[in-house]
Order: sequence, then C-alpha cells, then structure tokens
Amino acid sequence: MGISKIKKALIEQKNMNLSGNLYHKTQIDFAYHNNYIEGSTITPEETASIYDTGTILTSSDKVIVLKDATETKNHFTLFKYMLDTIDDKLSEDMIKKFHFILKDGTLTDDEKEWFNVGEYKKKRNFVGNIVTSLPKDVASDMKKLLEWYNKIPKKTLEDIIEFHVRFERIHPFQDGNGRIGRMIMFRECLYNDIMPFFIKDRNKDFYIRGIREYQINNEKGYLIDTCLNSQDNYEKMAHFFLDDNE
Repeated sequence: MGISKIKKALIEQKNMNLSGNLYHKTQIDFAYHNNYIEGSTITPEETASIYDTGTILTSSDKVIVLKDATETKNHFTLFKYMLDTIDDKLSEDMIKKFHFILKDGTLTDDEKEWFNVGEYKKKRNFVGNIVTSLPKDVASDMKKLLEWYNKIPKKTLEDIIEFHVRFERIHPFQDGNGRIGRMIMFRECLYNDIMPFFIKDRNKDFYIRGIREYQINNEKGYLIDTCLNSQDNYEKMAHFFLDDNE
C-alpha cells in the first residue's frame, strides 16, 4: 500500500472529524498503547470513551488517575498537531511543542516550578540503567542529533530507529520522552514515505529489550524486528480501512 494514500487518508479524515475510519482507530489505539508502555492505567475502552465522548465510562470500583486521563486526551491533540505539521521538517521547536501538548495541564503546582513543560529538563533523569545527558548538555546534544539526522538525504527505517535510540539516550525532557520519541518515529515514517507504526502493549517487553540491547551492546536486530512487526500491524489496519474494493 502506498504511504501517500495513508497520509492523505489520515489528513482528510482528521479534517472531516468523522468516526469509524483509519484516523479514528489510529487516534484511539496509538494513544492507548503509547501511554500504556509508560504505565498509564487507562484501558482501551476508557481511551475510546475519552476520545468519542470526552467522558470516562468505567467500573464503579475503579479510581481514575486524573493525570493518566489528561495525558490520554492530550495525546489526541498531539497526534492531530503532528498531522497538521506533517509537511514541516523535524526541528527542536517542533519537538518541544510536542512535549508541551502532551504534558500541558498534568502537573501539580509544585511540579510546575521545576518540570519545565515544553522545554528541556532542569534535573537529571535516567531510563533503566542508562546514563542520560546532563541537563546542561541537552541543548547541544539535541542540536547535534538533529544536525546528524537532517544531513541524511534519503532516510530509511533504520535511520529513524537510530534517531529514536539516540533521542531516548539524551532523554531531553523531565518526563514523556518515550511517548514523544515514538510519536516522532510515526511522524518521520509518514514524512519520509515509510510505513508508519506504533508499538502495541503486547510488544512492550520486546521494545524495551530492543532499546536496551541497542544502547548497551549495539545489537540493533531486536529493536528493528519489533518495529518491522509493528509496521506489519499498522499496514494491516490501513488495508482494512482503505482497501474497500479488494
């Protein structure tokens, strides 16, 4: 299936604001799976309810974590913004805007003072046992990353995955780095006429292992295989919604 067909459908369906299509399904599934990987308590059914009605239908004994619900809603806005700017080249300003949209309205008053929504981190952070960039180095590290990436004339899936691994190694924001990084992967695939994808909940462990092996041992195969499998999954979804006559 041509990527241009998928890109065109996502943009047109976004503008039509109708349900029951590829855009609608992608919004709900991507938001659920992307947030689930980071520990969100919002279920697929609750994600759909937030998207479709702006409310949460849940069991009477479940306590909803407001931050998780807000980030789910914000993810929908982020995906829409990503498509609105799909013809622009990836930049630091765009990445910071992604972060602002995802995290807007999710912090307590105490967190707001140091969290730096939409800007690079002020405090050290870590992912697993990987040492990430120090706050004082993030700006220069991100500039170097984008300079390297933007010099690649014709980007491949492997280049986009390499960018993702380096981005997660920098871990430029206080929180939300994984979700922003995976949104960038989806975007850059679409931008470069490569089948887009998102990581599903069942592939969470494979994805995490893949990044770890890539960063620690320079073993790229695990992560690449997980992304290829995720591409296959999204292509099947796209076929279901777009190939009416086949």
